[in-house]
Amino acid sequence: MVLKPGSEDQARAIFDKWELDFAIIGTLTDTGRMVLKRHGEVVADLPIDPLAQASPEYDRPWVPSAKRPVIDVHAVPAHNPLVALKTLLGSPDLASRRWIWERYDHMVMNDTVVRPGGDAAVVRIHGSNRGLAITTDCTPRYCYADPHEGGRQAVAEAYRNLSATGAKPLAVTDNLNFGNPEKPEIMGQIVEAIQGMGEACKALDFPVVSGNVSLYNETEGKAILPTPAIGAVGLIDNLDKVVTIPFKRDKDAIVVIGETKGWLGASLYLRELCGREDGAPPPVALHREKREGEFVRAMIDAGAVSAAHDVADGGLLVAVAEMAMASGFGATLEPPHGIPAHGWWFGEDQGRYVLAASPDRLAELLEAAQRADVSARVIGEVGGDDLTLTGVGSISVSELKQLNEAWLPDFMSEPDSNA
Repeated sequence: MVLKPGSEDQARAIFDKWELDFAIIGTLTDTGRMVLKRHGEVVADLPIDPLAQASPEYDRPWVPSAKRPVIDVHAVPAHNPLVALKTLLGSPDLASRRWIWERYDHMVMNDTVVRPGGDAAVVRIHGSNRGLAITTDCTPRYCYADPHEGGRQAVAEAYRNLSATGAKPLAVTDNLNFGNPEKPEIMGQIVEAIQGMGEACKALDFPVVSGNVSLYNETEGKAILPTPAIGAVGLIDNLDKVVTIPFKRDKDAIVVIGETKGWLGASLYLRELCGREDGAPPPVALHREKREGEFVRAMIDAGAVSAAHDVADGGLLVAVAEMAMASGFGATLEPPHGIPAHGWWFGEDQGRYVLAASPDRLAELLEAAQRADVSARVIGEVGGDDLTLTGVGSISVSELKQLNEAWLPDFMSEPDSNA
């Protein structure tokens, strides 16, 4: 790193605090040359321009990805929403990862505040009541359908994951995983994904501070899905205000933040229930992402929210089910108005959160949403042991949890030796 003159002692103190080595190895000059010395003798004296101004540039030929048509929700078959929910929660994309995280120590130094299974991990800054929220995210099927929009979505969802805990998003690190960049269509995926990520990071004040690249990921000439994974970190000034995804008590109102139009293109519902993987992925409105994230964080800071979860893969009903499974509380949800039920429950429209609020704070939350020009709609109430859809039926939360947690252990179990 380059230090401002006179700040050397301050920097050294910070390095010493974290038990890191510190050494001043040189100074900047205006000579245009890089001079290296050993024991006081010059061992190299190189001009900078050939290294900096004339360095090779990685600029392979590329072609843009073909745009997919938007799918009309009315053209997608409707399935019983409770049957569809069971199918989705038992699918590999949404299955619980508990089988994995219980095999690792996630409580080192007892500074873990929010354990695995939520939108973001929260870790205490040692010796303080402040914390860091940490998340990783990417939706490769969106990136394959539209690398530009998929890159924007990966950043936006990481932003949402942090905001749902109450953390102020600070910075991003990226991990770009793609196939062979010597193929113009793969290089096109890389270019467009990076462009989308850049747009999102600028719009959300969410800078990229580090990253790495993994290319040539192919088997017998077939590339992996484009996967520009986003890692992100946010700051929580007061850990007493952290919000998690489990419902906390009966009678809390369930509120969805953000608009639902029933976007089923490139969705899990389309793949798992209809056997299709076509359609454009949901668009990301970055100005609304920022506005809604700021609103959610403000409501958490004000103590008006008892639980929060971003709406992602699988849509609204999956998000509510995940909150129910994490808590053991059931919920009763009202039917949709204005769009087909399968689009309402399983559309993957972006920029949405599910919040729970006590009845005495609900009016405050809804009025604040109106002032902030944020869509907020009460969709149900916490209570009981079942997840109930009015006019459709009920299913026990324990049955959903069993389905959700069974897939990964079953998949990882050894084959039956007698088969």
